[in-house]
This record gives sequence, C-alpha cells and structure tokens, in this order.
Amino acid sequence: MDLDLPSVDLDQVNLSDIEFWARPWPEREAAFAAMRRDRPFAFFEEPELPPGLGIDLPRGPGYRAVTRHGDITEMSRHPERFCSGKGATSVIDMPPEMNEFFGGMINEDNPKHARLRRIVSSAFNPRMVASIEGTVSAVAADIVDDLLASGGGDFVTEVAARLPLKIICDMMGVAEADYETVFRCSNVILSAGDPEYIPEGSDIMAAFVGAALELSALMQSLAAFRIDNPTDDLTSALVNTNLDGEALTHAELASFFILLVVAGNETTRNAISHGLWALTEHPDQRAVWAADVEGVSATAVDEIVRWATPVIFMRRTVTGPTTVSGQEFAEGDKVLLFYNSGNRDEAVFTDPDRFDVLRNPNPHVGFGGAGPHFCLGAHLARREMTVMFRELFARAPGLVATGPPDRLLSNFINGIKHLPCTVSP
Repeated sequence: MDLDLPSVDLDQVNLSDIEFWARPWPEREAAFAAMRRDRPFAFFEEPELPPGLGIDLPRGPGYRAVTRHGDITEMSRHPERFCSGKGATSVIDMPPEMNEFFGGMINEDNPKHARLRRIVSSAFNPRMVASIEGTVSAVAADIVDDLLASGGGDFVTEVAARLPLKIICDMMGVAEADYETVFRCSNVILSAGDPEYIPEGSDIMAAFVGAALELSALMQSLAAFRIDNPTDDLTSALVNTNLDGEALTHAELASFFILLVVAGNETTRNAISHGLWALTEHPDQRAVWAADVEGVSATAVDEIVRWATPVIFMRRTVTGPTTVSGQEFAEGDKVLLFYNSGNRDEAVFTDPDRFDVLRNPNPHVGFGGAGPHFCLGAHLARREMTVMFRELFARAPGLVATGPPDRLLSNFINGIKHLPCTVSP
C-alpha cells in the first residue's frame, strides 16, 4: 500500500503546533508535498514553550522550513553559511552549557567540531564496523532466539531496541547492569515530553537534565576507571589515546556518550521498527527482499532509512547575508532542514511515495545532508539493520506486525514506541 496523499490547505498548516505531528502520516506528507511545490521556505512562528519546562526563555524570531532536497543538501554542505553552534540544532535557542551538554559535537562548528569528530571517527569507519560484525550477528541471533521462544510481543522493546543498545554499550564498555539506565534515560531525552516517559505535571526540563546527568555520571565514572584499568573498549581508547596530541576530556567524553546512545541507539531502533511495519504493509516488497536477502539488503536498508527518516529535522543558523534558490536570508535567521520532506522530493526520487527495496540510486538525507555533520554512525546503523533483518528472514520468516505502531508524538524524532508482532509458523 503506497501513500494516497489528500489535498491540503497550506494556510492551515503549522509545523510548530504539536497537533500537526499527531495527524495521520498521509496528511503530514501531503502538507510537505504542498510546501515543496508552493512554499519551499515557508515561515513559521516558533512554538510557545510548554508549561513545566523549567526554563525561562524568550520566544524566538521564527524559522523557515527548508523542504526541498537540493536546498537541504546545499545548506548542509556550507556550515560556514549555515552553522550549528549558534543556539543549538533545536528550534529554540538553548543556553550554551545545555547546547554542548545535550548535543555534543552536532551542536558545534569548526574548529571544535572537526577536533571532536577526528578523535572519535576511527571507531566508526567501515573497517572498524566490519570488525564487530561477528558480535552484531551473535547479539541478533540471541534476540531472535528469545523472539521465537515467546512467539511475538512488542517488537520495539523486545527486538529493535535491544540490538543497538547492546552494541553501543558493549563498544563503550558499559556493564550489562547499566543497560536499563541507558535505555530509560535515552527515552526521556528524546521523549518530547511524552507522558509515557515523563509523567504529566512533571518538570520536563528537570527530567531531561536529570536523564543526561545520569548518563554523564555513568560515563565519567567509567572513564576514570579505564585510565588505570584499560581494556579493548572504546572508552579506554578515548581516554588513553591522544590523536596528534589531542584527547577528549571527561566532560567531552560524557557529552559524546549522551549523543551516541541517543543518536545511535534511538534512531537505529526506530529504523528497525519502521522496517517491520513497512514490510508488513508492503508484502510485495517483503517478498522481493526475502527472495534475495544478501543481494537486496543494501538497497532495502537505505530505503527503510529514506522511508522512515528517524530524525525529522536539524536546525541551522545563518551566519551572514546569503541566498539559496532565490530566497534571501539574513544573519541570525533560523532554518530547519526537514529531512523527511527531502526524502520525498519528486525532483530527486522517482515515485517517492512508494516503498521500494530495490530503489537505486537512493541519495536520501536520512543520515543528514552532505557535509561535516553527516551521521558518524551511518556505517554502524546500516550494518546493524542488515544483520538484524538477515537473521529475521532466515529464522522468523513469518514475523509480521499485528497492529499499527504506537507513535511518539514528536516533531523531531519519527519514533515508534511500541509495535505488536507475532511469529507464525
């Protein structure tokens, strides 16, 4: 089943209204299709900060929604004109200390961004990712063992979340006893205030900060221990190895860990969850992939990332007068790069509203646009998804979702909280 997009009145669309993000997926996609066609740089007022946020920030000047693939790519390639470090990559301007604490290097510009990325990038290059494939395969096999024994359940918590969580924690040397803490805290940080993760009436910002502080304390304690007790984990490498005389401070390592478990764990989990839902909704594409798992996995995995776009947007701030596709921008203007819209751009993708596991070429922006902020963990995410679906096709070919996903209400993460599934004989 491909999307049947309804007509839309753009004057009634407000991307800053959380209720827009509660609309059915076809309605949302129709709105973005209309913006790409008629208002590719539509202006929106910033959202009012919700009560209980715990911080007093003035309402910002608004932002332009960048909805075309080419414009998203252009802005991503030029951080000197569209920067990440002024105010954060979120809609609202975060205080500088929170900006660095929550986002780490995604909220930094060069030269600091280049330094941080250079120090940690060796752990995520294709050679290093290939070296842990055996571990990924073993973890995926254990997960499918449990799935087969139970006959089904919640695909998100019992399958999709477990693989990236264990791989990230194992890479960093986090003890299994702390997995639940990492899972719970990452859910809170990306919850957008969802009452399943932050009880109604709670101080939302206090919950965000509290979760981040838990993760920071966990990593700083581990880092201090690894200085004198190194192993072969990534934490040991990062605290004991200098690259051209540079190393991460403990605070930088903690910030990197928060980014890693939030960006690497949550987004891969959501991509895997969206993958099962897409295959359930598109049995013809499931059959194509199942008939040639090894041959189709590369294109299928990228199509899932395009189709789902787990991270909906990132913000950039204009550094000086500039023009893109005829639209003039001034210093300080905010632009939101809507990757979900870029991934449906009719000018780039043939039949973009069709889920096609053989789609090639597929220049999606699901891992961010080109440029220095392209997702550091893209190779790892692709490998985890490939191994997980390979294991599922081999040992649980009758696995299907048995009901619609319970979606996270968020304008930032296209998340699935729960997805019922069953494994038929």
